[in-house]
Parts: sequence; structure tokens; C-alpha cells
Amino acid sequence: MTRPEQTDASEKAAWAGADDEAEQAAEAVEAEIVDDAPPLTDSDADGTAADAADAGGAPTGDVPADDPAAALQAQLDERTADLQRVSAEFANYRRRVERDRQSIIDTAKGSVLTELLGIVDDLDRAEAHGDLAEGPLKVFADKVRALLASQGVESFGNEGDPFDPALHEAVQDESEGSEPVLGTVLRKGYRHGERTLRTAMVSVR
Repeated sequence: MTRPEQTDASEKAAWAGADDEAEQAAEAVEAEIVDDAPPLTDSDADGTAADAADAGGAPTGDVPADDPAAALQAQLDERTADLQRVSAEFANYRRRVERDRQSIIDTAKGSVLTELLGIVDDLDRAEAHGDLAEGPLKVFADKVRALLASQGVESFGNEGDPFDPALHEAVQDESEGSEPVLGTVLRKGYRHGERTLRTAMVSVR
């Protein structure tokens, strides 16, 4: 009959032998893997080191993190500058269009008013002959002159006014001094605002 102590010793010996065999088998497999593996090059070593560094989460350089608030403020400043530039360009465009439109209106109005000056000349001659003292013609003359006045038309070129070659057309020059003045006014001049509709025809003394 086998004693319990002998059975335990036998089982321990069996387990020890099995462990030794397993360890030897593992070492043999590992030796085969090492022998069959290709040699490690320098580039492989560098790559392995880089992978290890990345895996460890170590920083690769001193690159500062972006500031979202600063980036948003820069974008806002850029858009604000663009909006101000577009607003200024549009304001200039509106002023230019308005100026051109007003210039066209003034030119067209000046052309019509210039055509009426021939009628005014006839009325002035009729008045000089005494034909406008009374009657329907006087009423007509008053209406025409009122119409010109309402449109801002003013006459110039009265006897004794200083001579201005830009406003007066001299048909006779009898002046002797350095400051010539108007003599006989043969035809009045007219202006509309700052625009001269017609120069005055005068003699100079």
C-alpha cells in the first residue's frame, strides 16, 4: 500500500518534469523565430524609436496651440474692413450717379431755357418801342419773365458794369483806361445758376 506522502512526492515530480519540458519547448520555438527574422536596419531602428516616442505622447516640437478667440477676432476685423470699404465705394458711386444725373438735368433745362431767350429778346424790343405798356402782350411778357425767374434764370450786362471777357462779347472797344466798363448793351446775357446760357453783347468804353 502506497503512502500519501509518496503519492504527493510523485505528483510534484511529475509536474516539475512537465514544466521543464514546456519551458524547453518554448525556448526552442523562440530561438527559431529569432533565427528566421530579418536583420534590423538603421531605418527600422529609427522608425521603432519614433513609434515609441509617438506612443508615449511626447511632444514633437514647441508649436503653440491656436487661440480660437484671436482667430475669430481677426476674421471679424477683416470682414468689418471689407464692409467699410464696400460701404465707402457705394457711397461714392451714389454721389457720382447723383452728380451726373443732376448735370444731365441742368444741361437739358439749360437747352430749353436758351431757346426761350429769343422770345425774351423780342419782348425787350417790343418794350423799347412802347408796345408792352398795356394789353395782352404785356401779360404774356410778364408770364414769360416770371417763368424764367422761377427757373433761376438771371440776366446780366448793364451799362456801367465792369467788363469781363468771359461774360461779355465786345463788338466795339472804345476804352482807354485799365478798367474798361460796359457802354451800350446790344443784347443782354443770361445765366442759370453757375452756367452761362448766353454772353452779353456790348460795347466797351
